[in-house]
Amino acid sequence: MSGKEQTYIQEAFDSNWIAPLGANVDAFEKEVATYVGASEAIAVSSGTAAIHLALSLLGVTIGDNVFCSTLTFVASANPILYQGAQPVFIDSEPDTWNMSPLALERALNDAAKEGKLPKAVIVVHLYGQSAKMDEILMLCNQYEVPVIEDAAESLGSTYKRKASGALGKFGIYSFNGNKIITTSGGGMLVSNDIHAIQQARFLATQARDQAHHYQHSQLGYNYRMSNLLAGVGRAQMEVLNDRISARRKIFDTYYNELAHFQEVDFMPELLGTSSNRWLTALTINEDAFSSTREILEVMRQHNIEARPVWKPLHLQPLYQEAKYYSHGIQEHVAEKLFRSGICLPSGSNLLEQDQLYIIDCFKKALHMKEPVREMV
Repeated sequence: MSGKEQTYIQEAFDSNWIAPLGANVDAFEKEVATYVGASEAIAVSSGTAAIHLALSLLGVTIGDNVFCSTLTFVASANPILYQGAQPVFIDSEPDTWNMSPLALERALNDAAKEGKLPKAVIVVHLYGQSAKMDEILMLCNQYEVPVIEDAAESLGSTYKRKASGALGKFGIYSFNGNKIITTSGGGMLVSNDIHAIQQARFLATQARDQAHHYQHSQLGYNYRMSNLLAGVGRAQMEVLNDRISARRKIFDTYYNELAHFQEVDFMPELLGTSSNRWLTALTINEDAFSSTREILEVMRQHNIEARPVWKPLHLQPLYQEAKYYSHGIQEHVAEKLFRSGICLPSGSNLLEQDQLYIIDCFKKALHMKEPVREMV
């Protein structure tokens, strides 16, 4: 926490606005919209809820297809199933680890030939790194398919000086407890389509019609953020740039200490982009290690929570029947990243001595002979 959250929370108590309405909600929405350069925003209960609302607004329904990045957390795709639609997963590419324009182009060409273009494309900006949005938007505009940017992990990142999440038809952000800023739980849907956000606000409040009594003509959801949590978000927004600086400094320290090892390659930062470095992620040369498990086990033995990268969604049991397009005919980038990728501890409050301890343990796991410093 920044230390200022209680001030905004107390304002909510003093005004007796505790429910999903109030000054904090209104201000938080405006502050996020202004920060990312969007015309309008709505604060909701989660990033997942924001994706669900975006799909609802685009009219996604039973029998429709929605294209989605495969290298992501399952929440990116689950709302597709909420709407009764079918996901089609798109592989990653090496330069950003995000959606492959080559795979997307093949998928769109096939869909056009079949006469069944997707209702939307969900592009995920993985671990804070923006996808190749120029290429992706050009393809989607060619086929008139709207783009939803899942920027849950990339608030504060930029693509060619524009905010990650503010380039497509809709952008979504997450304020879950593990994100770069948090409201403990929550999300935001942004767009330059003011009417669409107004409709999202209606749907997120149980779609209650304008009437003296409770009347509902269409399906709605209970997705609004409380005035208390929005107060937390306002305080967090004040330190967002500090958090980004801290994460990038943490990445730089890892890079300076580990990048010279031949076994290690860090997640790239595409030219013209700036990542918030929400998580420091790297890959281990598969010729040197058959699996990342032995490295993760060494880290675990030293009380360090390192993790694999996301398991691609087309490999998940839930989505085993879904269609999938690889980066190349025989090149499956997301699968390779899953086998070789590791995420290192990257919290904004990570102490320098603790990070050096992590680095020493990682070197030990690489079979280096450096002694491990004591953890303070």
